[in-house]
Amino acid sequence: MNALTGQVVLITGASSGIGEATAKKLAAAGARVGLAARRADRLHALHAEIEQQGGQAVVLEMDVADKASVDAGVRKLLDTYGRIDVAFNNAGLMPLSSVDEFKTDEWDRMVDVNIKGVLNVSAAVLPQMIEQHSGHIINTSSVAGRKVFGQGFAVYSATKFAVSAFTEGLRMEVGHKHNIRVTSIQPGATATELTQHTTSEEYVQMIAGFSGQLQFLSPEDIADTVLFAVSAPRNVNIAELFVMPTNQV
Repeated sequence: MNALTGQVVLITGASSGIGEATAKKLAAAGARVGLAARRADRLHALHAEIEQQGGQAVVLEMDVADKASVDAGVRKLLDTYGRIDVAFNNAGLMPLSSVDEFKTDEWDRMVDVNIKGVLNVSAAVLPQMIEQHSGHIINTSSVAGRKVFGQGFAVYSATKFAVSAFTEGLRMEVGHKHNIRVTSIQPGATATELTQHTTSEEYVQMIAGFSGQLQFLSPEDIADTVLFAVSAPRNVNIAELFVMPTNQV
């Protein structure tokens, strides 16, 4: 029997990168996976791939910044599989820019997705986990949620510091009381679409230079980290995982 046989996992940001890799990894380990993102075409392609490999999945077209959309997606997952064992809050945006460029629309969208999205999904899945008296919420923070790298990262880092703080506070509140595990995953440089959100030319060039100097983690590296956390014995809560390329300082 596979390690996660029978477990139901919700993954946001599942249409690419870390979310897609984690969906494949957990489905291969026996989990039934709710694939949540806005790009339904990519989700359907991923769904077909998982099922071709003998896994189980359901497509949940979802905008994590829209509470009604999140609630509808979670309800569909519950209607399909009857429970939720793991929620992986992975959807995120990283448009870098200097504060004095005043890209306030990008700031607002980061706050909506990176912070409110985590809150919306957590609020939607927690009642079921509390009823089950079991569950696991995993939130993707970042190395930028531990330190601000410099110019361009102010707002993004602020959102990820918020995710780190909420995750630790949530663990303290629901762990002992409701038997729910909570994990913060903090990746370093990872090869995903995250860097493609930047519209500031200065920071597009900076990212290109950075990627030429460093061997990024792969999405599969983070998927392995998620699998490690969810496979821990039930009495073990791996609260924080800080995952860096070996050559990133």
